[in-house]
Amino acid sequence: MLPLLLLLLLLLLLLLAAAAPVDAAVPSLPVGVNYGANADNLPSPTAVASFLATHTTINRIKLFDANPAFISAFANTPISLAVSLPNSALPSLADRQTGLDAARQWVRDNLSPHVPATNVSLLLAGNEILLSTDKSLILSLLPAMRRLAQALRLEGLPHVRVSTPHYLGILAPSDGIPSNARFRPGYDTKLFPPMLQFHRDTSSPFMVNPYPYFSYRPETLDYALFRPNRGIYDPNTKLNYTSMFEAQMDAIYTAMKRLGYGDVDIAVGEAGWPTQAEPGQVGVGLREASDFNEGMLRVVSSGKGTPLMPNRKFETYIFSLFDENQKPGPIAERHFGILNPDFTPIYDLGLLRQSESGAPNPSPNPSPNPTPKPAPSGGGKWCVAKASASDTDLQNNINYACGYVDCKPIQSGGACFDPNNVQSHAAFVMNAFYQDNGRHDYNCDFKGTGVVTSSDPSYGSCKYVS
Repeated sequence: MLPLLLLLLLLLLLLLAAAAPVDAAVPSLPVGVNYGANADNLPSPTAVASFLATHTTINRIKLFDANPAFISAFANTPISLAVSLPNSALPSLADRQTGLDAARQWVRDNLSPHVPATNVSLLLAGNEILLSTDKSLILSLLPAMRRLAQALRLEGLPHVRVSTPHYLGILAPSDGIPSNARFRPGYDTKLFPPMLQFHRDTSSPFMVNPYPYFSYRPETLDYALFRPNRGIYDPNTKLNYTSMFEAQMDAIYTAMKRLGYGDVDIAVGEAGWPTQAEPGQVGVGLREASDFNEGMLRVVSSGKGTPLMPNRKFETYIFSLFDENQKPGPIAERHFGILNPDFTPIYDLGLLRQSESGAPNPSPNPSPNPTPKPAPSGGGKWCVAKASASDTDLQNNINYACGYVDCKPIQSGGACFDPNNVQSHAAFVMNAFYQDNGRHDYNCDFKGTGVVTSSDPSYGSCKYVS
């Protein structure tokens, strides 16, 4: 009789478990997303904030500027914001005499009116500053971060942390084995020791933008997408890496630990995978984007951690919330989004709390949102502007490319300032962008306004990089 009762009890428990609501697809921890709006078909910031707060598990948003309409939209929501300063603002904040006053004024103008109604938890000093060839800008980065942290304390916002996103080029070239990683020479002695000490002192994260998308090849696609693969064996740690993202994170950790700062938190400022790219490009689509982001979320949000950082969680911002149809450059630049403008998912990451969602009337809110790029390479090809391209399109190309490359040569007094016209200036910066981003034909597309040539467009003292 007793075995029969136990059997009936077990059956009852199984039935109850089957009847319970299942929510396994929703991540166990909230996640952050980058929110850019360089598009003409997106809903208003207020509609976005309301939808994210009520219908998703997203609890962090990273902005690429300090647009007050976007910051105020998230007032009285449970979502915290990371707000960004432009790269150009840093030199004035770094000044020993006037920098603190400038930093306090920036905080008063851009943050104080919105806090505490809006939960601003992170202030980012520029974006990927170390890509710049402007040494004075690089030298201003850490002093500006220190002034901002001091200004936040003095203005009554000590909870707002200060950081800056770095591209993975801060690491010295290596063989891809995580335990061999180190920071670039010079950075490892002069820049990162005091910066990491700043992060330790202020309990702020060291932020990186790891993008396996910009490093994969067809033969390493499974390794980049968290799919089954043989992996990369690290003979020093005797660990086998089956995901490029984890290898990149552990490479950053190794470089930090070499300097004695393995205890400083690492945050992921941007990481994602596009759903569309150039025709014939292998490894891009809905399934690929879903596989990458799902795999990344398992690493950063579940407490799984990485081989060298087990059981750790990482503050992470997926790139990105929406596709941005106004961004120039390769097709992929416009297709990193996870939501459509009507808030339906482009692919399912399990971030929606419920299947139904409202669809507010869209309204354009342009806010440029740059994304990272792969390592540069040389060769006998150049990218120039098509003669038929309009001045408006070419000026947009200049505005976009100058977020990534050194545009001093086309400024007054620069070697490529003359002839002083949009066509000439655009050709120079489009080529610089093309060279820095791998020299694929699609890196010269610029929405159909660029063309690759084998004729060197250099003239006089104006030298086009190749």
